[in-house]
Amino acid sequence: MLINWKHLTKNFIILTICNLLLFLNIQMITPAVPAYVKDAFHSNDFTVSIVISVFAFAAIVARVFAGEAIKKGQRNLILLIGLFVLILSTAGYFWSSSIALLLLIRIIYGIGFGLTSTTFPTTASDIIPPRKMGEGMGYFGLSTSLSMSIAPVIGLGLLGKFGFPTLIGVTTLLTVLIFPLSKIIRMPSSKSVPFQEISKHSSKVQLMDKKIILPVFLNLLLSITYGGLISFLALFGKEVHLSNVGWFFLCNAFAVLLVRPISGKIFDKKGHLAVLPPGALLVMIGLLSLSFTTSMKFLLISALFYGLGYGMLQPSIQAWTIKQVTPEKRGMANGAFLNSIDLGVAIGSMLLGIIATNTSYSMMYRLSALCMVVLLVVYLLSQIKKLQRSKNKKVEEKMSA
Repeated sequence: MLINWKHLTKNFIILTICNLLLFLNIQMITPAVPAYVKDAFHSNDFTVSIVISVFAFAAIVARVFAGEAIKKGQRNLILLIGLFVLILSTAGYFWSSSIALLLLIRIIYGIGFGLTSTTFPTTASDIIPPRKMGEGMGYFGLSTSLSMSIAPVIGLGLLGKFGFPTLIGVTTLLTVLIFPLSKIIRMPSSKSVPFQEISKHSSKVQLMDKKIILPVFLNLLLSITYGGLISFLALFGKEVHLSNVGWFFLCNAFAVLLVRPISGKIFDKKGHLAVLPPGALLVMIGLLSLSFTTSMKFLLISALFYGLGYGMLQPSIQAWTIKQVTPEKRGMANGAFLNSIDLGVAIGSMLLGIIATNTSYSMMYRLSALCMVVLLVVYLLSQIKKLQRSKNKKVEEKMSA
């Protein structure tokens, strides 16, 4: 039996549901915004990219301050403010009658999402025992992966059949539901640093601990590939004359659900070296097979490979990131991890969009597979360097003895 550990409590389950609702909101709106901007305001691609990007940058800034506030014991306050801002800004899309207003709403929306999305995984990492961090974050991360897989299909479906206002109404309701659910959760006591330490470093906002730079960078590379999927898969379908490309996300979701609990157990027992290289290879195979897809059969096969790889990589990288820092820095670590997702998606949307404009969507996906080559090279070099340092240290210890 896979689920056999004590931390799968009511708190953990409700927290995971809250995170699912949060990411359903963002992932239903994200792929619909470009189509809405083009149809409602007849905007060019540059304007669309600006509208998409301001959200990501606002979320990144918000998470930096959220991580600092959580470190100082203000978890509940950050969650309350974040949910309030997110609900208001989601509903605010109803009144986005101009590009200027839409940009303002996107900035506020990014702040609300940044605050809230930092609180939930930090709370989860406090609930989960350290020795089960990989498995626990794997289960918790299913909420994120599931939403990233099914929400684009639902969002685009609502947009196409009922229009943008209906989509906003549904996503606002989903966010409102988080409020009563979050009240049920008994938040773990915040592990704040001593007052003297807060005073000493109060003028310093820590953007990132050097220990997590590597996993965060690897997650950025993975997220760039996802940015190419969520932004351009529908247009790729038109290019290769495939309808209903939304099935890609559903098959992807199935693969993620299948592999994520298993990969978490492997991470806990054998470490990230047993998970990251095979995960990167699977993502690479998925992207390359997608680039040559001309039928629904191969579309689903590519989704299966991509989902298996993504489901292995992302929770393992998140667990690795969390385990690199002390408990009071988990807010900062989770914020940096989530920032790498938003930044990666933004970079992927813009950079891969430029590539697609000058070549084709098929070529774009082939080139995006290079992100996994870079991931493998950087990761393996870091492990070789780590092994070499370990050997040198043993030699020094023998000489000194």
